[in-house]
Amino acid sequence: MTGEVHPVTAPLLEVTGLHAGYGRVDVLFGIDFTVADGGITAILGANGAGKTTTLRAISALVTSRGQIRFQGERINGKRTEAIARRRIGHVPDGRGTLGRFSVEENLRVGGYTLPKSELEAGFEGVFRYFPRLKERRRQQAGTLSGGEQQMLAIGRALMLKPKLLLMDEPSFGLAPIVVDEMFHIMRTINREQGVSILLVEQNAHQALALADHAFVLETGRVVLSGPADALIKDEAVSRSYLGY
Repeated sequence: MTGEVHPVTAPLLEVTGLHAGYGRVDVLFGIDFTVADGGITAILGANGAGKTTTLRAISALVTSRGQIRFQGERINGKRTEAIARRRIGHVPDGRGTLGRFSVEENLRVGGYTLPKSELEAGFEGVFRYFPRLKERRRQQAGTLSGGEQQMLAIGRALMLKPKLLLMDEPSFGLAPIVVDEMFHIMRTINREQGVSILLVEQNAHQALALADHAFVLETGRVVLSGPADALIKDEAVSRSYLGY
């Protein structure tokens, strides 16, 4: 009897030899990693390691060299708007909400490529995960709490029904109970919609509990990578990021 052969699934995102930075100064030095289709990958590292730059390189917000392939297509060299249209949502550090605009107007910005006929369905999809945003639909975004602003930032990225979410420090400045709620919603989005997530997060406990794969950046280089449950047990990771 011959063994059953299972096809190898290509990664949703594949990054090879990525150099990226600001002007002539590189912050990343030839990093390689993948994000599985339907998977969650966490990036760990100290401040200044290049985590945010990695996400910005994927969204074409910084100059880069190397290869970034999404669903098999090379996307570096394309404009940020063209990358977003390929259903890559970016939730930046600092949330990036438009404080003078209402919750609904912020969501409209996220769904700017949607035809008008699909906007309401986009709103309802976001409000299913974040019912508080529906309650505050007409409220000025700048008057929301920190947790609500983070919900709005995620909701805005969800308007385009992304295949991949790039999330930069979603727990920053939030109370622990709000962080738990946020990570639960992220897991639900991943499971229900099959949205892959590439997560930058200082809270290594939360990140590794959510992710199925992770890698560690140090001064712009990948120094460790593997299944998240294995990295939790790694002495170097425990000592540097988990506090024991």
